[in-house]
Amino acid sequence: MRRHQGAAWVLGFVLGSVGLMHSALAAEPAKVGVMDQQAVMERSSAGKRALDEMKNYSLTRQKIISADDQELKDFEQALQDPNSKLSDQAKQEKQEQFRAKLEAYQRRLADFNREVQQKQREMVMEYSKKIAEAAQAVAQKEGYLAILDKGSSASVRIVLYHQPALDVTDRVVKEFDRQNK
Repeated sequence: MRRHQGAAWVLGFVLGSVGLMHSALAAEPAKVGVMDQQAVMERSSAGKRALDEMKNYSLTRQKIISADDQELKDFEQALQDPNSKLSDQAKQEKQEQFRAKLEAYQRRLADFNREVQQKQREMVMEYSKKIAEAAQAVAQKEGYLAILDKGSSASVRIVLYHQPALDVTDRVVKEFDRQNK
């Protein structure tokens, strides 16, 4: 019997505590905001710099690949030239050279693609953390219980609908720039 009384008392205490917490929270409306992480990256100074760095990194690799591509086209064209006075053996050697260059080109292309994708993943991870810190600072300053990422049509859309007044993207952009000068 005593055991049941103890359990009943604990249950009553827990329910009472939850009721008090609910009453306290009900007196103050829960404040929730939404933001667009991609917009923070695109509109903030620090985000623009990072995106420009990524673009330049990719363009540098693309220029190398384009030069290699042109070299391969020129080499192939020389091989197919009907006016070429190469012997069969010389032609075969040139074709072997072409195959070797093509394989090297394909390896380089694959390596560059992996490098660019890795750099993009690293940038996304780094800036997601920084954006989360800025969102947390906004939430703490302005009394938000949560700030949710809206997502985009290209990624998972987390918030399907929200009133425009809940959007704190501009405030997060300002805080993000303040934190990442």
